[in-house]
Amino acid sequence: MSLVKEKYKHSEITGTIIGCAMKVHSKLGNGFQEVIYQRALALEFGNTGLSYARELEIPIYYGDTDIGTRRVDFLVEDKVMLELKAVTKLEPAHFAQTINYLEAYKLEIGLLINFGSTSLQFRRYTIEKKLEALKKVIHDLRNP
Repeated sequence: MSLVKEKYKHSEITGTIIGCAMKVHSKLGNGFQEVIYQRALALEFGNTGLSYARELEIPIYYGDTDIGTRRVDFLVEDKVMLELKAVTKLEPAHFAQTINYLEAYKLEIGLLINFGSTSLQFRRYTIEKKLEALKKVIHDLRNP
């Protein structure tokens, strides 16, 4: 299965990220804290030559007022935001968090990767699909 989909922007980068995550998950399995997967993933990124920033802090604004900061797990190649989880089941709040970070960073592409289930879970987000994703989150919240 090819992880590179030409129709998606930055598909080569996202495909490499997902491949690295698959390698980490196959070596470690599930059950560790998120920080363990984050450290292992950083090593894999180094092995593949991906440039990244880890735990990158971003300001959050309410209108024009800076009201605090949040940290995203990775910014890869200055183009793809990556949010990691190590939970048994992804919840709508995880999807909303990823979309909010993507918007706060003013980036087009983001990935949410979960190491906590027996199989690696990943989802790709784009700003263009924000409304669609938010509708799904709302639907999932209303229909648990």
